[in-house]
Amino acid sequence: MDPSASPLTQQARPESFQPKVVQLYEALFKDDVDPDADKPEGFWTEFFLLKPDRNSLQRILARLGPDDLIGLQLQTQQLFFRAVECLKKGNGVADAHALETLTTFFSAVLPKKYTNPSSDIIAVLAGLDQVDAVFTDFVGALDGIIRNGKSMEVRQKAVEVVLSITSGAYQTSLLTYFIQRDLFPAIMKFIQESDSPHRVLEPFMLLGLLANYNKFEFQNPYQLRLNDFVNEATIQKVVRCVGHTCRNLRGQYIDILQDLPEGWTIANTLNMIGLGAIAPGPRSNQKPTYDPEEAKQMFAKLPGEDAAVLLGTYDFSHANKLFCFNLVSLPAEKGEEQPISSFLSLTSYLLQHAFLSTRATNYAHLSLMVFRLLIEDQLLCKRLCSDESKVAVRLCRQRQPFLPAVRGERILATSVLDTMIDGINHNLRRRLDVSLYTLCVGIMLRIISYLSRSRTRLQYHWSELFRSLLSLIRFLTTYAADMKGLSHFDSLLDLVVNLLALSLSAGEAFLPTPAAYDDLFYKVVESGEVLIKFRDTYALSSRPSNSIGTLVSVSAHYKTMLESGGSKRNLTSTEVAEVIKQGYETLSIQAKEGLDGWERYREADERTLLKKMARATVTDVHIIVQA
Repeated sequence: MDPSASPLTQQARPESFQPKVVQLYEALFKDDVDPDADKPEGFWTEFFLLKPDRNSLQRILARLGPDDLIGLQLQTQQLFFRAVECLKKGNGVADAHALETLTTFFSAVLPKKYTNPSSDIIAVLAGLDQVDAVFTDFVGALDGIIRNGKSMEVRQKAVEVVLSITSGAYQTSLLTYFIQRDLFPAIMKFIQESDSPHRVLEPFMLLGLLANYNKFEFQNPYQLRLNDFVNEATIQKVVRCVGHTCRNLRGQYIDILQDLPEGWTIANTLNMIGLGAIAPGPRSNQKPTYDPEEAKQMFAKLPGEDAAVLLGTYDFSHANKLFCFNLVSLPAEKGEEQPISSFLSLTSYLLQHAFLSTRATNYAHLSLMVFRLLIEDQLLCKRLCSDESKVAVRLCRQRQPFLPAVRGERILATSVLDTMIDGINHNLRRRLDVSLYTLCVGIMLRIISYLSRSRTRLQYHWSELFRSLLSLIRFLTTYAADMKGLSHFDSLLDLVVNLLALSLSAGEAFLPTPAAYDDLFYKVVESGEVLIKFRDTYALSSRPSNSIGTLVSVSAHYKTMLESGGSKRNLTSTEVAEVIKQGYETLSIQAKEGLDGWERYREADERTLLKKMARATVTDVHIIVQA
């Protein structure tokens, strides 16, 4: 027998092995196939039984432009229809493969720059005649899988499919199908059954995007659901996910620049806050050090994409009192930080680097808006300002000026105040971010307003806060030409002035010692000339909404005393402090009424900002899905 005729003769090996599923992708998306010929049943059976090669599918779809896809719409529609049929049948491994394939397909196809996004995407996926029927079936199938899929892995894949559509087609009409169906109960059930903070992250990000979709244009059902949700165990899983994610995001900053105070080590710091079990041993690897310019470029790329969690955190905080209570009070699990500690810690890192990118600024805004909402709740504010809130918070120390380092646990409001001071000190730019500064100073005002009304004396380095506010006034005076015309700038001026005036008039109620009160007066007297120039530069006397007259008159009162009696020599700081004490007897502080008042948060006032933040979050979620 001729050996060459044997069926066992070894065939020549191909130059490179191509998996069968990749051959099917190539066959499906060839542009020279008969557009009227459907693929046979066996093609699709094999297509969904084979494990997807997501990188290869992504690469093939990346080569196709929007017009190419519209030209291949019969093939893309077949893929979508067949995948939906797979999901509806729920037959074993095929539906898991269909979910993975759809996530890759949507994340590659939906974000392309179509001429008419909504209608072109509908053409690529289903065609105008069939889109309602197919998408109704599709969303229904996803709802069922997310609620009751055969495993948590398959249910997670269904969440990822919705995320890929939500992040890829956020500005199109496709999302209305998910709004009409209302996946909120299914998503919350998934979260309730999740076994780790990491598994909660994607569904919670999804909720944030769905709850923000056109919420200023119509009554978004996800917003109403957030309002009414009272399952505390599920809320606690979300809060732990937020804390866990914030800690990981903070770690990205620390990987670039280790910023523990001098003389501290990671091990003794972890021991100090009760986390000694996870302290590294003496041979832990040293992190690389970067030169300042390289570090700056690295910081500019942060926070990581998981910061998208902050959008949902904001929405839950705005809508749900039970969420706010748990965010503030949920204790730490063994070997972990308290969630509120991690959240505040990340906020401090965001604020020290906010000026490096619009994206970092957006996320800093979101975090600050959460703290504003927490502090405007008087019961939560009381807790934040009391001993029951004591917790250790790792605050950012990556850029000077540094605030005094405080070891161990302390009342949470003091860490919040430190974070606001850092926000003010580290973002002074000629094109000032007025909204960021209004949030920082406004949060300070709300805390000090509560302290003065409740006569709660708080041990704190108050001199740093007053120094920061007066430095801000000096900066605004120096660069007045750059500030004029900035939107809502007058509101910021009034806030800064009124916060200082409130502190002068009510300081005895919340400052811990007479010396702290004397120090405030000393700083105001020292800044007398700046305050007059500030008043005149911005014509503050002509606006009754601020108390600049209080600051200037206090300064003038002491200036007269210091110059009286023929004493023209330079007084020591001790002598000035003595004059300040004597001056209380003849001082009359004429502060305007209502300095301790503030306006409650109204979401409609922030609609432009929130729409911007939703877009930033969509971009980050899309990167996560593609990865």
